[in-house]
Amino acid sequence: MTITQERKQALIVEYQAHDTDTGSSDIQVAVLTERINNLTTHLKANKKDHSSRRGLLKLIGQRRRLLNYIQTHDYAHYQALIGRLGIRR
Repeated sequence: MTITQERKQALIVEYQAHDTDTGSSDIQVAVLTERINNLTTHLKANKKDHSSRRGLLKLIGQRRRLLNYIQTHDYAHYQALIGRLGIRR
């Protein structure tokens, strides 16, 4: 259910804008997407885990807010990011 430190570091390296970038919106969205995917597979196997389902919904809302921020500032960048992550259709 949780994301490993190695996987998180790999996502940071993959989505960083420059060498010292560790917390930009792109990285936050990528980490949230990884956590959402892990929780989704967990909830498919554990249908009655309602507390994790609530946590999943909170993560989805947080990712949505970050994506809205990116979309309002640079729409082309938003399109590229959701294409790389494989979300939104």
